[in-house]
Amino acid sequence: MTGGESRPQAAARPLSRRHLLAALASIALAETAHAQGSGTLSAREAHDGATAGTLLVIDIRAPDEWTDTGVPLGALRLDAETPGFEVRLAGIRLDHPGKRIALIDRSGGLAASLQTKLAGRGWRDLVTVRGGMLGPGGWLPEKLPVAP
Repeated sequence: MTGGESRPQAAARPLSRRHLLAALASIALAETAHAQGSGTLSAREAHDGATAGTLLVIDIRAPDEWTDTGVPLGALRLDAETPGFEVRLAGIRLDHPGKRIALIDRSGGLAASLQTKLAGRGWRDLVTVRGGMLGPGGWLPEKLPVAP
């Protein structure tokens, strides 16, 4: 070919069913990973959101843990082990329209588990606080304020 000529383009072949399904699965996995990544906040981000009034922090630990360490300043207390937890959480959501809800526990594990369980039931506005109260990067290690 000379400088002024162009190569003929190959005709686009339609994707096979297998390739189409693989592409859709890849997109779905990417969206899931993005959603999971945005489902957590640092303790500092949670504190700032609560202070700004855009986020409601709910401490889901047991009462004896609240006594031991205090509760994040401004957080509501709702023991995840009490009967009717999800119903009570739904009531809190109704009482605070427009606010995201951040669950905080001791180290992040219970909150993440609950977030996953509730997401399967249609809850889309829950986030967790990375590190919880005591874990690395958590509320107390970051020296954020607590109420007795």
